[in-house]
Amino acid sequence: MKRLFDILLSLFLIVLFSPLYIIVSVLIFIKMGNPTLFRQKRPGLNENIFFIYKFRTMTNEKDKNGDLLADEQRLKDLGKIIRSLSLDELPQIFNVLKGEMSFVGPRPLLIEYLALYNEQQKKRHKVKPGITGWAQVNGRNAISWQDKFKYDVWYVENKSFLLDMKILWLTFLKVLSRSDISSSTTVTMEKFKGNDNGK
Repeated sequence: MKRLFDILLSLFLIVLFSPLYIIVSVLIFIKMGNPTLFRQKRPGLNENIFFIYKFRTMTNEKDKNGDLLADEQRLKDLGKIIRSLSLDELPQIFNVLKGEMSFVGPRPLLIEYLALYNEQQKKRHKVKPGITGWAQVNGRNAISWQDKFKYDVWYVENKSFLLDMKILWLTFLKVLSRSDISSSTTVTMEKFKGNDNGK
C-alpha cells in the first residue's frame, strides 16, 4: 500500500510541480550556473547506495588553496530562499518514483556515517529513507544527532500508514512556517562525529 501511494503521489506531484522545476532550475542557472542539481551517494534501505538529487543551493566558490569555502559563505540569497521554502528537496520526488526513497522515512545521510552508528541507530536503514520523517517534524536540523536518531528508530519500530499521513500533514505545516531549517550553530547541520564526541 505504501509503495502504491508513493508511486501515485510522486506522479501527481511531478506533473503539478513541473512549472516550478523549470523556474527553480532557470534561477539557479542564472545565479550559480551549472549544474542546477546536486547529486550525491547516500545509503538507503539495507544500506544499499543510491544517488540522491536536490536543487543546488550553494556556489562552488573556493579559497586560494582550491578548497571549498565554508557553507555560510557559499549559501547566497537564492540558496537561502530555496532552502527556506524546502524547494531544494523537490527533485527527490524522482527518487521516490524510482523506488529508492519513500515520501516518509528516516532522512538518507552521508555514507561516512555508516561506520559511526551503534546497533540501535543502524535500525534506521531497515526502511526506505524518506523526503520527510518523524525526526523532521520533531525538530529537523534544530535538534541533536542523538535525538534525531531516536526519532528515526522510533519511526522504524512504529511505522504505519496512518503515522505516515500524520507526518506528511505535520511536514506541510513545517514548510509553511519555515521552521527548524538550520541548527543553532550552522546554516545546515553539524556533521555527525560518532556517539562519543558527536552531538
